[in-house]
Amino acid sequence: MVREGSSIDKALAVLEAIAEHHRVTDIAAATGVSKSTVHRILQSLVEWGFARSNGSGGYEPGPRILTLAGRVMNRFDPARQASGALSVLHERTGYTTHFAIRSGDEAVYIDKLEGRRPYQMPSRVGMSLRLHCTAIGKAVLAQLPDDEVRAICARTGLPGMTPNTLTTVDDLLAHLAEVRARGYALDDEENLPGILCVGAPVFDHTGQVLGGISISALAMDMGRDDVEQFAPEVVAAAREVSLALGAPSPTALR
Repeated sequence: MVREGSSIDKALAVLEAIAEHHRVTDIAAATGVSKSTVHRILQSLVEWGFARSNGSGGYEPGPRILTLAGRVMNRFDPARQASGALSVLHERTGYTTHFAIRSGDEAVYIDKLEGRRPYQMPSRVGMSLRLHCTAIGKAVLAQLPDDEVRAICARTGLPGMTPNTLTTVDDLLAHLAEVRARGYALDDEENLPGILCVGAPVFDHTGQVLGGISISALAMDMGRDDVEQFAPEVVAAAREVSLALGAPSPTALR
């Protein structure tokens, strides 16, 4: 809410408010800007094409917003937006860090920073990963409706990659409820023997899950105490990336 500030602050507050509010009174209440000022700002926004009258005394976003958004999104690089948070996570944990985005019924690594260990993870940028048995994949699935998870599983199957892999839909859905409750997913040697990963979901500008961030290491190098210590770091990094990608509010990132 903007009660004081420059004309630019007030104009931006009104511009943001018309995404949810249409009447001058409601926009004024949401922003703390006087109705006369809101009305004056709206007239300017209409002239510039950033707002338009809805024909019933209210206002809504104008076509120029879509044009501008389209230009921005054409140049938008999620990996570049995530690089800062990924680097910080890498420095704080020392483990291999990944950023992957969902692509249909799988996810694809779009960035990776190798850990400070005398070994390397077998992952690589451009490599696809299954959703049901990876930390990022389960972090993504946990944000989807159960019906959508069932549909994905029906298309892909639930192959047992290791003895630890969840291979029934009911077991997976029960596990995803736990993931959703704690805010992060754990790949406990479920995709590759001897490798453990911790992942958290990343959301896009619409509030929908886009992908996830993870840290990975050999299981002998990441004990339960390490998971407890660094899981909040992974969650925090994923939230930072989500905000950088324009996720609408922190409440969408829990």
